[in-house]
Amino acid sequence: MDAYDKDPAAGQGQVPGPGPDGGAAPEETGATGTGTTGTGANVTGANVTGANVTGTTGTGATDGSAVGETVAAPPAPAPAPEPRTGVAALSPRYQIGAVVALAVVAVAVCAHLGLVFLHVAPSNTLTKQHGAAVDEWVFPEFEQNWKLFAPNPLQQNVSVQVRAEVSTADGGIRTTGWYDLSAEDGRAIAGNPLPSHTRQNELRRAWDFFVATHDSEDRPVGLRGSLSETYLRRIALLRLDRNDAAGPGGVVERVQYRSRTTNVAPPSWSGEKVSGRPIVRELPWWSVAAETGGARTEAAGAAGREGGAA
Repeated sequence: MDAYDKDPAAGQGQVPGPGPDGGAAPEETGATGTGTTGTGANVTGANVTGANVTGTTGTGATDGSAVGETVAAPPAPAPAPEPRTGVAALSPRYQIGAVVALAVVAVAVCAHLGLVFLHVAPSNTLTKQHGAAVDEWVFPEFEQNWKLFAPNPLQQNVSVQVRAEVSTADGGIRTTGWYDLSAEDGRAIAGNPLPSHTRQNELRRAWDFFVATHDSEDRPVGLRGSLSETYLRRIALLRLDRNDAAGPGGVVERVQYRSRTTNVAPPSWSGEKVSGRPIVRELPWWSVAAETGGARTEAAGAAGREGGAA
């Protein structure tokens, strides 16, 4: 049995007291020393940080002192990365495609806004040099006006109607009744919290465009007058097709417009007097052969197929 077993305090680095004669006691070494085999006897503190614990383990020395040894716990595992969403989740090739598409859309929107701004802006150097290009882009679909803020806003109800001359499948010609296009738009808008821009403004703006570019004899004034007629013919064909005016195998050959304008009655407290008699304006017949060329060819082909089968 060694000295550590005989004296428990030996492994703790304690030094014996003075000798019997009052002098200093001799230093014990070897078998009489304070322990040479004691390891891990004393722990001199521990630091706790999160999930890591770092401890200090004492190692006995021959002179009774303790030498510290630091032991570090393994680090905690790193959290898993969050999954990517949106454009970042696409592959690099598709990310480039998305960026290019967004850039093209942004450029187109900026160009459109710039042209519309030049159209409504006062005359300047750009409009004088590029006025034809601006008008070509704006008219007729994107025309702007400020009648809502004019000193004298519109005070009339204008009803636009159209009828068609149709060639039937058996070779005959018939004339349809009048279709009230303004009333159709009114029924589509009434009670609709989000009415379409087409229902609200397409027909109204097209008719205003026509009236502004024609004289009292319904003759076009300049190139814009011819453009307004083409625009009205296109609208008429779309609306007549929606109402199935031609019928099975029929083709629209000509269309005719008319308008019915009625003054809005002034308020009761106003002394203004206006006529309540409606004003009817009837336009001449317009041929739509250029717009219905494809439909006419398709109808002729169907008739030929039916004749061959017979």
